[in-house]
Amino acid sequence: MTEAFLSRRCLEPIDTLVLAGGLGSRLRPVIGDIPKLLASIAGRPFLAYLLKWLGTFGARRVVLALGHRAQAIIDHLQANPCSSITVVPVIEPEPFGTAGALRFARAELRTDPVLVMNGDTLADVDLCTLLSRHARAAKRATVLCAEVADASRYGRVILDQNGDIAGFVEKDASYRGVGAINAGVYVMTAAFLDEIADGEATSLERDVFEQLPAGSLAALAARFDFIDIGTPESLASARDVFPAYLQT
Repeated sequence: MTEAFLSRRCLEPIDTLVLAGGLGSRLRPVIGDIPKLLASIAGRPFLAYLLKWLGTFGARRVVLALGHRAQAIIDHLQANPCSSITVVPVIEPEPFGTAGALRFARAELRTDPVLVMNGDTLADVDLCTLLSRHARAAKRATVLCAEVADASRYGRVILDQNGDIAGFVEKDASYRGVGAINAGVYVMTAAFLDEIADGEATSLERDVFEQLPAGSLAALAARFDFIDIGTPESLASARDVFPAYLQT
């Protein structure tokens, strides 16, 4: 691991894969048939904020795994080019799921490790800390986990005493208390990407992560604000999560 990973420009030497091929069915009542990446927040598409966030950590190459209404995103990028980041669109011919999308995009991922993230997520967290944790842990992958005060609405990530992932627990409305949840941002080794690409998994979370032996994955768990624009409610509240950031 080079010193670049420990600087504020820690994403400069690695590729980022954004998984954004979903249909966005839950958002259709408020955004119509446009893809989630183009959902408007304070008058700008979510994609603009996502690229800006990655750019603050020095990102130079971002691969977009696209599906539904991919051409609309490509048209937007052509009309609004990002001068500091090379954006590479990869278009799935049909929905492959998160693991399938990674498999389809594997040939475009050239670095070791790679940052992989859901395309409806933005977190107020230092990605350089996540990369540093991954380097120290020397695991297949490191999962960013958000610690929330009420975890009853989410599936939970169970951590062991070393901060590695001991297991995953399905959503339990009867659960009360603090819990760690998957924030949808990962650092993965090239070897792990190859494992996934050589398999037939559909869901990265259920078919890959949850099937691994305990301790196979590291985690970085912390309290931070995050956006998941996957529902009308979360999209509506996005402007209030990082008001200063979204106004710039």
